Order: sequence, then C-alpha cells, then structure tokens
Amino acid sequence: MNQLKTVVTIAAVVLGASAGIPSALAARANSSSYHWLNGSPNGTYKIDPDHTEVLFTIGHVGVVPFSGRFDAISGSYTFNNKAPRADRVHITIPVSSINTDFSLRDKDLRGPMFFHAARYPYITFVSTRYQPTGFKIGQLFGRLTLHGVTHQVVFHVRQKGAGSVSYLPKPWGGYLSGFVATTTIKRSDYGMKAYLPEGLSNTVHIRVLVEGVRESK
Repeated sequence: MNQLKTVVTIAAVVLGASAGIPSALAARANSSSYHWLNGSPNGTYKIDPDHTEVLFTIGHVGVVPFSGRFDAISGSYTFNNKAPRADRVHITIPVSSINTDFSLRDKDLRGPMFFHAARYPYITFVSTRYQPTGFKIGQLFGRLTLHGVTHQVVFHVRQKGAGSVSYLPKPWGGYLSGFVATTTIKRSDYGMKAYLPEGLSNTVHIRVLVEGVRESK
C-alpha cells in the first residue's frame, strides 16, 4: 500500500511539473482520496477543450467495433437546476480534428466518402431543451448538424461533479462542472452511406465527456 502511495505521489509531481500545475496538487495525493465534487453546477460555462472528449464507436466488418475521437471542441453551456427548460448547450467540432490513431484512415474519413471536411468543415450541436429524469440525470434534446444535414437527437446526460478547483492555474482552474452525455445515431440519416450494409455499421454510438469553467457572474 505504501508503495502504491509513493507511485501516485511521484506521478502527481511529474504531471504537475510538465503541465505547470502547482506542487499543491502533488501534496493532495497524500491528503485525501479521489472523490467527485458535489457543489452546485448552476451557471454558464465555457467548455474546456483540454478536458473534453467526443468519442464515437462503430462496427467494423461484422467482427469488432472500433472507436475514434475528435481532438478539438469548443462551445458553452448553461445549467440551472431550478429552471432546466432554460438550459442551453452549443458545441462546435472541426471535422479535421478526427483521430482514429491511423493517419490513412483519418484521411479517408475526412474525404468525400465520409465526412467531406472540405465541404462540411464543422459538426455542431445546438440544444433546444433539457428534461430531468432523475437524480443528476436527464435528457438533452437538440439539433445535430453533420455532413450538411440536421436532425433532432436526444442525449442521455449524467452530471458527474461540480465545485471550486482553486489549486489549478488558469485556464484549467476555477469553478468547474462536468457531464457525460451519450446518444446513438444512424449515419445514413446524415447521408454517410459508404460501406453499408456490411463493411461498417450504420449505427454509431457517441459519448461526450464535457468539462466546463464557470464564467464570472
């Protein structure tokens, strides 16, 4: 157990030094265990692109699913427990940031057979309403624009944590909140039909992990 504690402390120090994070972060490895912050998530937030991920999973030749991601994301969201219907989310993703850890495949995905980044350079999501369905969970309705086509989608959203993180420097520190959102789409609905029906599945699973920094009131 002491050996594990030592490894965690060393890792925190190294990560802190490489990212410009204060040594106080390393000290916290000794002072407490990891836990989710339970502050109020209410407020308007700017999405932190360094701690936000957009992941997708698609079936490959009927054998196994493979996953990819987009390495750039920007936007904002507003959350209010007392007025959830007024919640708003606006996300923009450059198609050129697609990354499946295989450069040749990424080039094909950016091309005319798939996302056609030259013609449709951005993916956007604009929410229309949020409906709570339980404790820290709900459904986020909105318009997803992909490949020049817009459809209504519903994300299943779970609040993970919120609170003040004063020991991190700007732009990462401040009052933060985080959510995980998932949905499933049919890529043929957006005009992306390459290698249907056998080569690649029509169903695409999307998972978004969002962290935001609350704007000053």
